[in-house]
Amino acid sequence: MIQPAITGSGVFTPENTITNDELVVAFNAYADRINAENADAIAAGEIEAVPHSSADFIVSASGIEQRYVMDKTGVLDPGRMFPHLRARSDDEPSIMAEMAVDAITKALAQAGRAASEVDLVICAASNHERAYPAIAVEIQSLIGAGGFAFDMNVACSSATFGIQAAADMVRSGSVKCAIVVNPEICSAHLEWRDRDCHFIFGDVATAVVIEPDANARGAHFTIHGTRCATEFSNNIRNNNGFLRRTRDQMEDRRDMQFMQNGRKVFKEVLPMVSAHILGHLEDEGWQADCLKRLWLHQANKTMNDFIGKKVLGRTPEPGEQPNILQDYANTSSAGSIIAFSKYSGDMQPGDRGVICSFGAGYSVGSVLVERA
Repeated sequence: MIQPAITGSGVFTPENTITNDELVVAFNAYADRINAENADAIAAGEIEAVPHSSADFIVSASGIEQRYVMDKTGVLDPGRMFPHLRARSDDEPSIMAEMAVDAITKALAQAGRAASEVDLVICAASNHERAYPAIAVEIQSLIGAGGFAFDMNVACSSATFGIQAAADMVRSGSVKCAIVVNPEICSAHLEWRDRDCHFIFGDVATAVVIEPDANARGAHFTIHGTRCATEFSNNIRNNNGFLRRTRDQMEDRRDMQFMQNGRKVFKEVLPMVSAHILGHLEDEGWQADCLKRLWLHQANKTMNDFIGKKVLGRTPEPGEQPNILQDYANTSSAGSIIAFSKYSGDMQPGDRGVICSFGAGYSVGSVLVERA
C-alpha cells in the first residue's frame, strides 16, 4: 500500500511586524477618541466607555508578544484600524496566491521537487479573498503545476483537513505529488477596535508537500494516520458572505468580522481536542509517551499548555510542544504548520509527533507522523 509522507514545508512571513506596545498605543488612542465623542452618553450611563488595553494584558491573556501583518500603517491608524491593501486588477496575481507561491517555492525546494511534478494543489484557509475562480487554481497556474486544484475552508483546522484530503488521494494513487497551502490574511477579518480580540491574529502563509514516502528524495515524515472531526457551534463565527448585499443593513457590522465567546470556547474545545488526539493515538496503537513533539494550533498558550498536559499526562518538557505564537500570534490554519516547519529539523529517524489544529466549526484535525 502507498504510504503518504510530508517531504517538504515552507513558510512565507510578511515584512511588517506590530508589537504589543505599538498595538496598544493605537488602540488606546482610538478608545480615547470614541470616549470623548460619547462623553455625555457615557456620563449618563447610556453606553459604557471603551476601556484601555495594555501589553501586559495581551501577554497574560494569550502569550502573544507581536504579530506579522501584510499592512501595518492601516492597522495602527486610530482613525482606520484595519489593513490598507492595494486593489489589484484581475490580470495581477491575487494577494493570497502571491503569498502562497512564496511558501510553496520553499516547500518544493526542501522536497527536491519541481512545480511541474505537482498534480494537486489545495488552498486551505480560514477565508478566501474571492468566491471564484478558486485561489488554488490560480496558484496552480502561477507555479506551473498540472492535475487539479481546489479551495477548502474549515477555519483554523483547514491545514490538517487539507492534509487528510491530500494524503488520502496520494494513498489511493490518484495523486502523485500534492501541495497543501495555507495563505492567511487574518488581519483583514479581525476587528482591531475590539479590546477582547484586537491582539489575536497575524498574517502568514504555509505549505507542505505530500507524496508517497517511497518517492521521497530526502528527510521526510511518514503520515501514519489522519483524523478529522466537526461539531457545530456558534461560539466562533463570522457572518460575512455573498448574501450581505441582499440585506438592507450594508454598513461595516461587527458580526462581519471574527467573533468568539472565548470562555465557552475554552470550556468546550479543550476537552474535545484532548479527547480527539488521545483517541487517534489509541486507535493507531500509539502511546502518548512515544511522542517526541506536539505541533499544536497556535491560538493561545494557556490552551496549548492544557492540551499538552492532558495528552502527555504531564507538563510538556521544553521543546516537546513548541509555541510560535509569541512571534506570529494566531495565524489560523497556518499555526501548527509554522511550528512543524520550524521545529522538526532536529527529529531523528523513528521519532514521532502529532500535528493538530482546531477552531471554528467546531473542528479538529490531527496528523500522526514519524521521521523516516
